[in-house]
Amino acid sequence: MSMATNSGDPALVIDFDDTRLLAPLFGEHDRHLARIEQRLSLSLVPRGNRVAILGEEHSARVASAALEDLYQRLKDGLEVTVADVDGAVRMAEAQSTDEAASPPPTEAPKSRRRRDGKPAEDDSVPQRRTTGSEDTLIRTQKRLITPRSPKQAAYVNAMRHHDLVFGLGPAGTGKTYLAVAIAVSMLLEEQIERIILTRPAVEAGEHLGFLPGALEEKVDPYMRPMYDALYDMMPGDRVVRRRDAGEIEVAPLAYMRGRTLSNACIILDEAQNTTTVQMKMFLTRLGENSRMVVTGDPSQVDLPAGTRSGLRDAIEVLRGIDSIKIIEFSADDVVRHPLVATIVRAYEAQGNGS
Repeated sequence: MSMATNSGDPALVIDFDDTRLLAPLFGEHDRHLARIEQRLSLSLVPRGNRVAILGEEHSARVASAALEDLYQRLKDGLEVTVADVDGAVRMAEAQSTDEAASPPPTEAPKSRRRRDGKPAEDDSVPQRRTTGSEDTLIRTQKRLITPRSPKQAAYVNAMRHHDLVFGLGPAGTGKTYLAVAIAVSMLLEEQIERIILTRPAVEAGEHLGFLPGALEEKVDPYMRPMYDALYDMMPGDRVVRRRDAGEIEVAPLAYMRGRTLSNACIILDEAQNTTTVQMKMFLTRLGENSRMVVTGDPSQVDLPAGTRSGLRDAIEVLRGIDSIKIIEFSADDVVRHPLVATIVRAYEAQGNGS
């Protein structure tokens, strides 16, 4: 692929060298190009193996970077969906902003090491991120999962390199989904022996006795989002087989008490609905060769009035500890339907997040 601007011509022109990839790149009826046009308020004109980008210079550069990212995805054998197009535009916009805001480095960053002995990335140094970057690519049995926003890329990077990660922010930002994806990939690569998924049930009170059925039937409705993520990444029979073998455990938070969780990836979802006692109990379950991810939305606490959220308390207590990473998402990172981000912003503007 090559790119050129013609003097006297406001268009930025991109040449693609593999015409076989143009149909999936442009999308059916050019809907991927239309999506980029809509998001960046410019025009994309395909001609043969070329695309002319007509619009404001900064937006044109962002569109070019997004198309380059998507084209590289296809060359690497990955698919391109409308969601991937949105992700590529987000990545390109963030990269453009970072490059404009970051002064040239005056000295080389100090090297750090991961626990496996390999150099760890310095989170303070801007990294070139795309939706198909190998360092953020998550391999599962059913699909390859890639970040669709710069914050998602930072989150994946944090989960790979830190033993305890907090993912905070509104619904639709991929906090739980990406955490489960990392856990599945670690299990498949035999880096861990089991996955443990937990969340506080029934508004953190864990009062399950009044519900009909056995314990598993009572708990399942509250754990369904986590099962959904698992089934999206592994064949159903494999999920059942690994669950029966104890390699995948989905249980309410109360069942974590008194345990030491070693050789595992442990995910606590909806953590805003834990009490301070429950959160401390959970965090102190971390055992040898384990990773722990805590996800939640501090603005959506369902605890009784006057009860302090364990998530908020933990963030205040643990913020600033180097070995613990806190990733905070915003409405800009919502990767569901675009209307979800608009809804989140509307509630934030009214100060009615809870």
